[in-house]
Amino acid sequence: MAREFSTVGVVGLGTMGAGIVEVFARNGIDVVAVEISEPALERGRATLKGSTDRAVAKGKLAEADRDALHERVHFAVGLDALHSVDLVIEAVPEHLDLKQRIFAELDRVCRPETILATNTSSLSVTEISVATSRPNQVIGIHFFNPAPVMKLVEVVRTVVTAPEVVADVEALCARLGKVDVTINDRAGFIANALLFGYLNHAVSMFESHYATREDIDAAMKLGCGLPMGPLALMDLIGLDTAYEILDTMYRRGGRDRRHAPVPLLKQMVTAGLLGRKSGRGFYTYERPGSPVVVPDEATPLATESALADGARAIAKVGVVGSGTMATGIIEVFAKAGYEVVSVTRGMEKSAKVCEAVKTSLNKGVVRGKLTEADRDAALGRISWSATLDHLADVDLVVEAVVEELSVKKALFASLDEICKPGVVLATTTSSLPVIDVAMATQRPADVVGLHFFNPAPVMPLVEVVRTIRTSPEATATARAVCAALGKTGVVCGDRSGFIVNALLFPYLNDAVKMLEASYSTADDIDHAMKLGCGYPMGPFELLDVVGLDVSLAIQRELYLELREPGFAPAPLLEHLVTAGYLGRKTRRGFRDHSHR
Repeated sequence: MAREFSTVGVVGLGTMGAGIVEVFARNGIDVVAVEISEPALERGRATLKGSTDRAVAKGKLAEADRDALHERVHFAVGLDALHSVDLVIEAVPEHLDLKQRIFAELDRVCRPETILATNTSSLSVTEISVATSRPNQVIGIHFFNPAPVMKLVEVVRTVVTAPEVVADVEALCARLGKVDVTINDRAGFIANALLFGYLNHAVSMFESHYATREDIDAAMKLGCGLPMGPLALMDLIGLDTAYEILDTMYRRGGRDRRHAPVPLLKQMVTAGLLGRKSGRGFYTYERPGSPVVVPDEATPLATESALADGARAIAKVGVVGSGTMATGIIEVFAKAGYEVVSVTRGMEKSAKVCEAVKTSLNKGVVRGKLTEADRDAALGRISWSATLDHLADVDLVVEAVVEELSVKKALFASLDEICKPGVVLATTTSSLPVIDVAMATQRPADVVGLHFFNPAPVMPLVEVVRTIRTSPEATATARAVCAALGKTGVVCGDRSGFIVNALLFPYLNDAVKMLEASYSTADDIDHAMKLGCGYPMGPFELLDVVGLDVSLAIQRELYLELREPGFAPAPLLEHLVTAGYLGRKTRRGFRDHSHR
């Protein structure tokens, strides 16, 4: 039988500590909430009151339940108030010496059987535990922010944590309505180890002026369905906190360069630009603590009309290719009112593409997304061809053929001869260097990347890739076209993976390495990222959907171009691909899909 916790102590009543107090009190457990001084105690009390009042206002909590919740909380200054609790959770700032001092004091104050827990997200639970005479009763209980809302708790055992302590804490998590994943004491645990490498990479992208903060954030929200962009999330976490976590993970986690905080991060922290809490981080906020972003000197001007940027007028568009991507792009342009010339190799393929576009448009009618008149008008704007010569009078060509450089270069050389001057030539490549394709023509200034996401009619994001030879007019034209299609165009340089894949796939690769090291299971890692970070899919779910072969190919490209040791594909990923376990398409990847 798991032991019953009737009274719990919480040390530190910042956002996290006050949230943990609320979680316990909501679940009928008496809480002793402790701070270092009266003013700090009052701030903690106000945080708890604000959170519960908001829950009442939103109808998530009855007034009587709120009042009962507050009655269960006893506020006190000093650790001596914790002499008779069953469990203490420490939630003070991420400084090892501070936590060790508190644990030494808790060891003196608390009863011998009391479990001592830390909410640290990056420090060594083992190093904290040795400050006590009872390291076997010390454990990590890592809640996620905001604690009352987030379902995940990482239960972190050290090599000496007693098994019954782990079992008691797991039972407590279930009582609190949380999903726990139990793991060993390692830098960053699951969620932070995977999250912060990705966040640090996004900061380095911004630091190198590869893309704007708005475009990086929009790309990850719209391209991956994440609840927040990485830079906005850094502002929410606090840049000082993020710096401490990265620095700790770098020092404790084998000095992986990808966890070494990007220099810009240290500069911003030193300058007091800490994110939302200071009113200024990557973005500027209405006031300290406010979530409302206000324009600053880096905000793009809404008044910049595309035509003022030198965008060319586009009326007629050629789409080359006969795959899923080409079919989706034809539909997107036709629905947006453009004349479209579809070019495939042979009339048989044209007929197949035509049928696929009709089927998709008909589905739109059935679902009420499109009227029959709109469908007919869209179909009426498309002409079908098997020869590139029919692209002689178009204003824009979008190439969506096979991902082979030799094929694309040959195609662009032909387009260069056929198309009139001033036509923007776009490639939808997701992995090849756009400049290689551009240099197959005599007009590299007119060549851009337009990376649509699959399925093109549904996904709202397009990556606009400019090479070092792309003209500002061609970039402006591509952005204007994205806007006319109702898509969000994000502009980036011509580097492997562009924004989305360059940030997404190293994170997926890190998850594979974590599994490979037997640190955790695929299920627990997926739970951690979905419940702890709000991701729509866990990394292994996503890898099985994308295809392990596709993922490996992208990761190899990133590694070859950036030569970053941390980007080397995980051997387990290579082995699974060699074995033919490619994910859902072969009914076996990280999971067995044969019965689903």
